Amino acid sequence: MKIIAYNKPNAIICTTEKITGNIIEAINHPEKLLPVGRLDKDSEGLILLTDTGSIINRIIHPEFEHEKEYIVTLNLPLRNQFLKEMAKGVDIGDVITKPCLIKPEPGTRRVFRIVLKQGLNRQIRRMCNALGYQVIKLERVRIMNIKLGKLKPGEWRELNEEEKNSLISQLV
Repeated sequence: MKIIAYNKPNAIICTTEKITGNIIEAINHPEKLLPVGRLDKDSEGLILLTDTGSIINRIIHPEFEHEKEYIVTLNLPLRNQFLKEMAKGVDIGDVITKPCLIKPEPGTRRVFRIVLKQGLNRQIRRMCNALGYQVIKLERVRIMNIKLGKLKPGEWRELNEEEKNSLISQLV
């Protein structure tokens, strides 16, 4: 089983379709890999890819409530009310998001970390928009126990045995 961590740059599209700018072309891995979930075109950061399709659903399906952590930069300074509303869940039109962990990044005025156990389409952007904010930058830094670490945009690495074993043990 092969699992790699990739730091997806902005503008790369998380699809296996043969279109310009797709993630498979960007990685240029010698083996056939499938992305584990998605990051929208305007987002960057950690995405996993694997050659084992059976684990994909067990990682991404919302019923399993696996944590995904993001660093978000907004167009306006954070307000306490915004942080409280984000944490308890936000009505984004077709659904109210589940409660999540959120905290401002120390030493900043417009940056926060958020940990989701839900993975709705463009969820963070939709939550922020519903509360009157725009996301300037969105970066995923962790999926379950796998951290982005020092990977630069466009770089990938294979998971080490410890990471792989820990990840698989959480999927059982």
